[in-house]
Order: sequence, then C-alpha cells, then structure tokens
Amino acid sequence: MSSKAYKINPNKWVDKYSDYLFNYAIGRVNNRDIAKDLISETFLAGLKAKRNFKGNATERTWLVAILKRKIIDYYRKINSKKGKAEVKINYNQSGREGDWLEEQVAAKSTGNAEDKILNTELREAIFTCLDEINPKHAKIFKEKTIDNRPTKVICNEHNITASNLWVIIHRARTALAACLEEKWLN
Repeated sequence: MSSKAYKINPNKWVDKYSDYLFNYAIGRVNNRDIAKDLISETFLAGLKAKRNFKGNATERTWLVAILKRKIIDYYRKINSKKGKAEVKINYNQSGREGDWLEEQVAAKSTGNAEDKILNTELREAIFTCLDEINPKHAKIFKEKTIDNRPTKVICNEHNITASNLWVIIHRARTALAACLEEKWLN
C-alpha cells in the first residue's frame, strides 16, 4: 500500500472551483444567496475534512460531493415542517412587519369565524394554484405535504430519488408562493 499523501490546496479553491460550484448549486436551489451560502459551507466542510481526502477523485469532484450533501441537508431542513404552506408575503401583525408567514389550518376547535373563513379561502386558493403549476410537481406536492405519504413510497411510485423529491417539493412551493401572491394576496 502506498504511503503517498494526497495534496489538496484550499487556498486555490475559490479561484479554481467557485464558479463551477455556484453553477451546480444555482441549478438546484434557484436562489443566488442560498447557493453562495451552500458553497461557503462546502468550502468550510472541505477544510475540516481535508485530511480525509484520499485522492480517489479529483479535488473538484470531492468538493461537488460535499456540496451535494449540503444541498440535500438544505432541502431536508426546509421541508422538515410537514403540513405547512409557506407563503412569501408582507404582513402587519401587532404593528410589526414580517417577510415570511407560515399559515397552518387551525384546529377545528380553535379560531374565530373570520379565521375560519380566511383558512377556507387560503385552502381553496392553494388548491386552485396547484391546478395551475406543473402537474407532476403538484401531484407529488399533494402526496407529500397534504396526504403525508412516506418519502420512500412516493419515490418508488414516481421512480425518483429522495433528492429529486425534495427538489420537486421546493419547486412546487416556489410556484405556489408566486401563484398565491398573484391571485390571492393582491
């Protein structure tokens, strides 16, 4: 067995790989700031794990593998709150402004009549918008977030990976948010 030490040069990562990693990330998260954050996390993780680099792949391939895991972790994190519809809006609550409002249908025993009407209207708007987005994305979104079907079952039925599932869910949420902003919030 060779005792050859594989050299990597973290000082050149930004110059050599940041553009490639950015293009890879932006195609999967569709958000420049998130892509930049994921690349920063990738470089940091690479620095921490540089002793584990065995030279079985190129330095770039090794960094892409780290980035892939960061992207998967990102989607797991944003999709960990099941049953919630995330809508980007401005709202005024008790005089405070906010950018993100997560609405969840209230329990049947709570809320006043106005809240129930708003929840019903929101539910109807969500289902109307689901009819207007990519049909495959809408179907998978409904199965995962509304019907709470297991990831493995959905992946097997649609012949997709878990990573693909989370990308589809993200794209569906993005399309829903745009549709709701246009049709329900205005």
